[in-house]
Amino acid sequence: MRLLGFRVARLGPGEAVLLAEVRAEHTNIHGHCHGGFLYSLADAAFALASNAHGTPAVALCTHMEYFKAVRVGERLEAHAREENLGRRTATYRIEVRNRERVVALFTGTVFRMEGQSKPEA
Repeated sequence: MRLLGFRVARLGPGEAVLLAEVRAEHTNIHGHCHGGFLYSLADAAFALASNAHGTPAVALCTHMEYFKAVRVGERLEAHAREENLGRRTATYRIEVRNRERVVALFTGTVFRMEGQSKPEA
């Protein structure tokens, strides 16, 4: 997260908001923000939100859809929200936004490792 310049704006059980600014090194061959950068931002919010309960959680599956191109200098927010929390699995929705505009949507499900200690950051 540090390498990519992500900053935590909010963190709580089942939720997280991360901030990032698109830099030139984050672009693809078309000069727009690379999908991998958007995915990494969403995935980091997913990991933080799903592990904030204190029970270690690891991804089982993820899905990402890209809606709008993002340019260098634009500021992004990844809003992670818990959609379902079960004993062994949990599902999250992460909207990547540029201001109020949703530019990408990430969904993911984690496996919750009950009885194991939380990983160190």
